[in-house]
Amino acid sequence: MNPGTKIPRALIVVAEGVDDLQAVTLIDVLRRAQVEVVVASIEGRRMLTCSRGTRLTADGMLVDMLVQDFDLIVLPGGIVGAQHLAAHQPLQQLIKDQAATGRFFAAIAEAPALALQAFGVLRQRRMTCLPAVSQQLSGCSFVDQPVVVDGNCITAQSSAAALAFALTLVEQLSGKGVRAVVAAELLA
Repeated sequence: MNPGTKIPRALIVVAEGVDDLQAVTLIDVLRRAQVEVVVASIEGRRMLTCSRGTRLTADGMLVDMLVQDFDLIVLPGGIVGAQHLAAHQPLQQLIKDQAATGRFFAAIAEAPALALQAFGVLRQRRMTCLPAVSQQLSGCSFVDQPVVVDGNCITAQSSAAALAFALTLVEQLSGKGVRAVVAAELLA
């Protein structure tokens, strides 16, 4: 990164039951790209258990980060985790503000259909999600693709798309060159 270049900031919001592979892939790939990653819990505690039993320690509580600015806010999937995220009112307002200000917001698997849909930020957008929950969508256009970018909204289908999703987020934040470097490092 060039001196004077702003380091992008990403907030990954987690809850009990988020998908292990999705959460860890997002954290890892964004950090490889030199993105400042902050992992925030909505649960009132930093230590969480992911859907497959992986223990994850958040950097802090979402309620303590609501006044900070992030270039990107990401929601991992996992049915239970996405349900918890969808029910969290402070997160809803944070995502609405992020969308309204033109900054990136993203979600994968169940999270687009359960959380972003509930937050009302998918209207008139092209997006994707886990096909099994796509019937819950309204007011947006479901696209059967692994990753979809529509303006400042980035969505992905499943854990199988987690690496491509994370690399797309890197590209949106830092450009194609940084994406290529990280992809080469991962042999992706």
